[in-house]
Amino acid sequence: MAQDSKKFAGSVSRRQFLVASSAAGVAGLAGCSGQSNSETDAPATEETETEAPETTTSTPEETSESSAPQMLTAEGSSTVYPIANKGSSYWNSNAPPSDGEYWGTSDESTVPGWDELGAPDMRLADYFASLYGFEPTETQANPAFATSIGLSHSGTGCKSVRDGLVDIGNSSGPITAELGISEDERDANYVDHVLGRDGQPVVVSKDVHDAGVTELTGEEVRQIYQNEITNWSEVGGHDQEIYVVGRAEGSGTDTSFRLNMLGSADASMEGVDTRKGQNQQVATVVQQNDGAIAYMALAFTGPEVIPVGINFEGTLYAPDKSAEHTIFDSDYPLNRDLHQYTTITEDTPSGTDMREAAFMNMFLTTFGQKLFVEDNNYIPLPDKDLQSEKDKLPSQA
Repeated sequence: MAQDSKKFAGSVSRRQFLVASSAAGVAGLAGCSGQSNSETDAPATEETETEAPETTTSTPEETSESSAPQMLTAEGSSTVYPIANKGSSYWNSNAPPSDGEYWGTSDESTVPGWDELGAPDMRLADYFASLYGFEPTETQANPAFATSIGLSHSGTGCKSVRDGLVDIGNSSGPITAELGISEDERDANYVDHVLGRDGQPVVVSKDVHDAGVTELTGEEVRQIYQNEITNWSEVGGHDQEIYVVGRAEGSGTDTSFRLNMLGSADASMEGVDTRKGQNQQVATVVQQNDGAIAYMALAFTGPEVIPVGINFEGTLYAPDKSAEHTIFDSDYPLNRDLHQYTTITEDTPSGTDMREAAFMNMFLTTFGQKLFVEDNNYIPLPDKDLQSEKDKLPSQA
């Protein structure tokens, strides 16, 4: 990673991630509407990881003027993926300010937060990159640097950023739990950037919901997953065996669920009948199996994958934003941060280089929070937390 924005025109990252769906492939997504179902339910592309040979950061004098900054790479959590991938698609498209739908304003529409940004007369990626010293390209689908988002698991993303295979590790669980490290080790080696939050729901199949199971207590959920309750009749439903679905061990969704619902990251879950690696796969299993229950990310719920209310010690958190207490509230016990981790290195002692800062800053605006977080059915950060996250980034140029 380069040490400042003025060096980026000729810098070479020491980290490289070769993905079958490269920048060109990701840029092709920019024409999508941005709805969460269409963007996140697609099957994951095959990925190939390889560790690049160690290189050194060059100065402008040591490289040609035509050298471009290295592609920004990220991978990990399927929960964070809808946010990061949609942002990446918009970035790589580099839409003009006259677009109105993806960026800027037109006679038909204006993007959220446009006036707050000062209505810049620049393309999308050109604008955010310029704040950190990059030269605008003024060209469609040709940002100052491309971005690529891989889809795997939180644990994989944390390991990949630790091992220098990617610039950013996406995780829906804390890196301390994913890597089994202390908070001191985390603080010495990583910067934890939070893009938004997920009110992690417990969902049931449509037949269960139609039979009257619209809420459960936290204790009932625990007992189901620890094989102490095995039939829906025990919680007010029909006489039907419960089909218990879990996320793969090592996923941030599984880690967070165990921590917040069962009390520890390694809590036993004897009641699980099947585990799936991605939120999309969990949603499919719930749709296709009567009597199913699962935990997952909010972005993947729907008419046949229905969140239920959870009663924690007398407080019912409902999957309805108009309720007194909701699963969207910050005090909902399964509420969790959605992380992007970067590494502290000799080249970048702050832990965040200028490419990473330019890209992440896009999410920390009204524009980014609305289009990439809220429109994917996640929870935007409150203003004070947005400022706290901005303070983690290097100073703008």
